[in-house]
Amino acid sequence: MPQQVQQVAGRGLPLLLDDIDTDRIIPARYLRCVTFDGLGEHAFEDDRKQAGGQHPFDDPRFQGAEILVAGRNFGCGSSREHAPQALIRWGIKAIVAESFAEIFFGNCISNGVPVVCCDPAHLRSLAALIEAHPQARIEVDLEKSEVRASHGDQHLRCPASIQEGARQSLVTGNWDFLGQLVDAAEQVKAAASRLPYMSNFAQR
Repeated sequence: MPQQVQQVAGRGLPLLLDDIDTDRIIPARYLRCVTFDGLGEHAFEDDRKQAGGQHPFDDPRFQGAEILVAGRNFGCGSSREHAPQALIRWGIKAIVAESFAEIFFGNCISNGVPVVCCDPAHLRSLAALIEAHPQARIEVDLEKSEVRASHGDQHLRCPASIQEGARQSLVTGNWDFLGQLVDAAEQVKAAASRLPYMSNFAQR
C-alpha cells in the first residue's frame, strides 16, 4: 500500500548555514557505491572531519534527530540522489530550510522526504529552541502547512510552504511508485496477460 506522508515528528538538528551543496552532504568518492546502504555514516564526512568532532551531526545531543533545520539554497550543486539518500540513512525524515535547490528538492520528494520552507526569522527561532532544548518535539505538518516545536511551556509555530504538487504527492502517497505498483499487482498481471509478446515470452 502506498505510504502517505502527512506529518513527520521527532527531534531536531540545527544546521543553519546557507548554500550547503551536495558535495558537502556526501563527498564525491562515495558515488561509486553500488547501493545506498551505509551512506548515512558518511553524511557531511569532510565537514565533520574539518570541524574536529564539533559538527552538529557529531554532537551527542542531536543523535537520533529526525528533522534537519537548514538555511538558504540547501542541496545546491550536483544533482546526485546520493545526497538525500545519505541523510535518510543517517536518520533524517524531513528538512526545514529557507529554500532548496530544485533537483535536490525533487530527489527528496521522490523518496518521501518532506522539504518545507520557512522564513529566516522563524528558522532562527526554531534552531535556537533546538539548541537550548535538544529533546524538543518538532512537527512538520503538511496538512496544515506549518512547523511546530514544543518543549515544556515553550511553543513555536512557523508557517511553512511547499510546492502544492509535491505536497499532494506526499499526503496522498502518490510519491511511492513502488507501493502503487505492489498495490495494483493484480491489475498489472491482467494487463500483462493481454499483451501477446508477454505470453510468447512466458512460453520460452
